[in-house]
Amino acid sequence: MRLPMFQHTLRSIRYGLVLLAVAICGLMASAAHIVHADTPKTAAEYKTDPVAMLDAYRHVEAASVSDAIEQLLHKKSYMSHHMQSIFPTKFAGPALTVKLVKQENHDADALTGMLKAIDSGSAGSVYVMSVEDGADIAGMGGLMGTAMFSRGFAGAVIDGGVRDLPQLKRIGFPVYSTGSVPSTSVGHYRFGGTNQTIDCDGVKVAANDIIVADQDGVVVVPRENAPEVLVLAQKLDNSEHSMYPFIEKFHSIAEAVKQFGRI
Repeated sequence: MRLPMFQHTLRSIRYGLVLLAVAICGLMASAAHIVHADTPKTAAEYKTDPVAMLDAYRHVEAASVSDAIEQLLHKKSYMSHHMQSIFPTKFAGPALTVKLVKQENHDADALTGMLKAIDSGSAGSVYVMSVEDGADIAGMGGLMGTAMFSRGFAGAVIDGGVRDLPQLKRIGFPVYSTGSVPSTSVGHYRFGGTNQTIDCDGVKVAANDIIVADQDGVVVVPRENAPEVLVLAQKLDNSEHSMYPFIEKFHSIAEAVKQFGRI
């Protein structure tokens, strides 16, 4: 009678050891992943690895990027509250700039350059458009958004209006603009150039500058300063995220600022 009970106990022990081994392996794998994820790169390393740099920019907050630019470059590089997303989103990528100039016309090719710019764009790009006096003009809509989406663009930022929101929301293509309007640019605007420096909602944007956008807004990072800005933004992010549990535990933001030096 004792043998079956002993065998049952032995099987239970073996089963428990297997579960323990699986759990330990899982914890080790998780720890390895955490160490890898938390190991920051230097600005020099990011400079030689632009793919890793762009990926890292997708994980930092726009507010931290904005603060880093102010601290390092001593200038404002964020767009105003007028620039709003059609739905909550987060993306980052190099700018493909397009400019539209106001001009009444009957030229069927007046906007052809704008369409060619989209068709030449690379995956991960952010389409950044300046529409002269365009608050009430849709700089883009569902057709252009669908083309960008199909080419793998990260998103679009339009200093002007946007239309066809149901289609853009259906495909999940993120667009920031100054508002939704039903109007068209056809017959009223002409293509003014691509991949040249433009003014977008008061911020200078050059081709390949890095656009960082989330629910706080849109920030433009000058490409030549991108590695240094990223490293500081990551530090600011880590500091702020460490403050949240401190404040929750000790119920004092003043003490948190003393401890972490961030507000």
